[in-house]
Amino acid sequence: MAELEGLEFGKSDFVLLDEVNMEQFMENLKLRFEKARIYTFIGEVVVSVNPYKQMDIYGKEAIDAYRGRELYENPPHLYAVADAAYKAMKRRAKDTCIVISGESGAGKTEASKYIMQYIAAITNPSQRAEVESVKNVLLKSNCVLEAFGNAKTNRNDNSSRFGKYMDINFNFNGDPTGGHINNYLLEKVRLLRGGSEEMLGSLHLQKDPVNYVYTREGAASTTSNNDRSSHRAVLSALQVIGFSKEEIDSIYRILGTILILGNLQFETDSESVQVVGSEAVSHIAGLTTTEPDNVTKSLLYRTVATGGGEVIEKGHTEKEACFGRDAFAKALYERLFCWIVARINAVIEVKDYNPVLHGKNTVIGVLDIYGFEIFDNNSFEQFCINYCNEKLQQLFIELILRQEQDEYQREGITWRHIDYFNNQIIVDLVEQPHKGIISVLDEACLTVGKVTDTICLESMDAKLGQHPHYTSRKLTPSDKTMEFHRDFRIRHYAGDVTYSVEGFLDKNKDPLFQDFKRLMYNSSNPVLKEMWPDGQLSITEVTKRPLTAATLFKNSIVALVDKLGCKEPYYVRCIKPNEMKSPVLFDDARCQHQVAYLGLLENVRVRRAGFAYRQPYARFLQRYKMTCEYTWPNHLMETDREAVEAIVTQHGFQDDVAYGHTKLFVRTPRSLFTLEQERAALIPILVLFLQKVWRGALARMRCQRMRAIYAIMGCYKRFKVKAHFWEVERRFTNVRNMADYGKSVEWPTPPAALAQFDSITQQLHRRWRARQIVKNIPPSDMGEVRAKVAALGALSGERKDWGCGRPWERDYLSNVRDCPQTSSNFIRISKELRNKDQYNQVLFSGFCRKVNRFNKSTDRALFITEKHIYKLDPKKQFKVLKRLPLESMTGLSITAGVDQMVALHTSSQDDVLLYIQRGELCVGFRLQSGAELNQAKPNFTELAWLSINCIQ
Repeated sequence: MAELEGLEFGKSDFVLLDEVNMEQFMENLKLRFEKARIYTFIGEVVVSVNPYKQMDIYGKEAIDAYRGRELYENPPHLYAVADAAYKAMKRRAKDTCIVISGESGAGKTEASKYIMQYIAAITNPSQRAEVESVKNVLLKSNCVLEAFGNAKTNRNDNSSRFGKYMDINFNFNGDPTGGHINNYLLEKVRLLRGGSEEMLGSLHLQKDPVNYVYTREGAASTTSNNDRSSHRAVLSALQVIGFSKEEIDSIYRILGTILILGNLQFETDSESVQVVGSEAVSHIAGLTTTEPDNVTKSLLYRTVATGGGEVIEKGHTEKEACFGRDAFAKALYERLFCWIVARINAVIEVKDYNPVLHGKNTVIGVLDIYGFEIFDNNSFEQFCINYCNEKLQQLFIELILRQEQDEYQREGITWRHIDYFNNQIIVDLVEQPHKGIISVLDEACLTVGKVTDTICLESMDAKLGQHPHYTSRKLTPSDKTMEFHRDFRIRHYAGDVTYSVEGFLDKNKDPLFQDFKRLMYNSSNPVLKEMWPDGQLSITEVTKRPLTAATLFKNSIVALVDKLGCKEPYYVRCIKPNEMKSPVLFDDARCQHQVAYLGLLENVRVRRAGFAYRQPYARFLQRYKMTCEYTWPNHLMETDREAVEAIVTQHGFQDDVAYGHTKLFVRTPRSLFTLEQERAALIPILVLFLQKVWRGALARMRCQRMRAIYAIMGCYKRFKVKAHFWEVERRFTNVRNMADYGKSVEWPTPPAALAQFDSITQQLHRRWRARQIVKNIPPSDMGEVRAKVAALGALSGERKDWGCGRPWERDYLSNVRDCPQTSSNFIRISKELRNKDQYNQVLFSGFCRKVNRFNKSTDRALFITEKHIYKLDPKKQFKVLKRLPLESMTGLSITAGVDQMVALHTSSQDDVLLYIQRGELCVGFRLQSGAELNQAKPNFTELAWLSINCIQ
């Protein structure tokens, strides 16, 4: 740390002082204050001096500089201790707490706010909405509690009049999931500036605080706070937390009731007491939604139950009425404050938490509680506050001083004992059963009859007169700084405090007449009714005396100390540099007094003589074993201590450590920091190695699974192939003996692997079946078969009906069956043409009807040989009308329908369109329509096939 700040700023850690004495301590503290270095370390304890000015050391850059860093890596700061507490909680899953202590005006409240802001800033990097909501409510709760729980005193403009301990719950990721607030001893005495005229009018209030008894004293001087902006901030915070409009309205109505109550005056009229003016009572009744008569009755009378069960009303004296009024006002404010805290807790408390599902829930506690107070007139409240500070100082001594020395002794570490003042004797003076001051007060409150504060003081003198830390004027008559029958003095660890016993018993009883409780419970306002559940009891049911205020406070502080004691503590010790609230004045005597009673010098001595870090061997080894080749991944030595020694020796820290019976003690943080740096550098390498090994294991497992899958798939595929073959064999066993040779047999669906094979197999079966059919066809019919096969190839899919099912005879005109009357004439003409044109084969002959371009049709005969195409006139003894060489034919066109229309294409583009007709010509037949065409018998396909063959 000395390397981070120049020597002109002094020593940033008091442990580094050349000599540990008060003179050097104060010189260093003053120098750092004058150089605007308000924070200084004592090891892990932060000493904070109130600068009384705004300082630019809390922005985002500062947060980033301290985020995740060790304490000794940066100059002293609240952020450093906050980050240390957060890291300890996150790294070791250990609950931690930050205890902020110091006297009133030393800056504890501001310190707690900066710590909360830092924790909020470094958590939830993924910006999850639910976590952001929790953080926002936690931060806003500070604003609300400060507004209702702080007050202006003669030493501090914003003094905490209550103690606040906040637990912040974190999940395993280190993100806040909720919290809980405990409050301690609210001093029930604070509204006005900042409210709008409309709001104040609805509450029957005026803007000037001087007009109200309860705010008159604090309104005499101006404060440094902007009341209007503060009021808006509080209103906004209430809305963010989740207070409804009705609830916020109820809060203002209660505050207005309290202020109006303070101005109530009483007067004695003959034998009875009356309220001066009825307007105030009407306003109170309106604000609390109760009846004015009931309000008046509660203020002037007290309902009492006699031993026989009779209920009577006893009128107050003027003094009793004033006392009851003030008690009622204080109780209203206390219940309001406790209700606000309970409502905030209901919003921020962790809900539906399951350790199995959500992991370990860790906690950081932040304690911001009133500091030690010494006023000119110290009453019951100061007594309780200073007792609380004694308990916290005892916890500090217990954890920082005594436990540390006891641990060294227990672990067998060579140690020079440091003397320190143990304030247990003062704590016992206050809280010891049957003998302590609280016990004497409780006994006086429970005593039947008239017991005054003076009688109580005499009882304390009698029981505590021999105590070295207690005295009174009666015990030391020569001390004229105390008054007879009024004052007593306690020698606190922070200094001597003289208390006035006047009002102790009344404040300890905290007597609120049951009539006020019933009045509030019977209010029509549900918020008020909720605050006063004990008002539902009738006067005859209220028999058990409640615990006194001192006992309740003692119990809550004991519980607080127990809660802090089970957490790893971090301390912020706040010092007030002067009484003038000056940013440049350093009051040496005042600061030296605070250093003395805070035990900071003893803390430096213990820290300087001790060890900064200690850890059981097993846990130290678990965290740092990867930094040593002899301990990673597991050591082979006899004990964990030997393995730890190997780590220390390898890093050369032998002179900076001590070995206890069960723990390793490291003297300076820098050694630990070196180990942390090396560990941080190795972690990514180890993570990569583990990732590599794990990925390899996953890959091998995947490979084994894939191999198994492929083996199963192979076996299954082979089985499916075999099963397919067996099924095909079963179905086609007897196809040779079937009439259709297996055409009707349905093929089984093949597996995907046999899809192509199945297609080839079916094709082979079809060929085999065709072969079997063709073997039975006579040789004389093979020409026709070949012609039909060729026609099928040319017309398949093009024409549905192409004469496949009938015999193809070709020479129809010579057939006596088809043309009984004209066949003889045609045979004669064909012989003549054979002799003349020397053709060898008749390809086709048949009747047809020629159609010209004008849709005129004429009966003709068509005769085709391998050399010519002849157009004949059947009506003139088959006279040759036209002879075309077959070579001149370029093509033939047919339709896709069932008609017999044929177009013959020639090279001279003198195409012939005709209609084929089977048999002899029908007398009077004319081509009229498509219907007539459909009646013809098809025989054109053989003409087409024969013509094409000839052309080719």
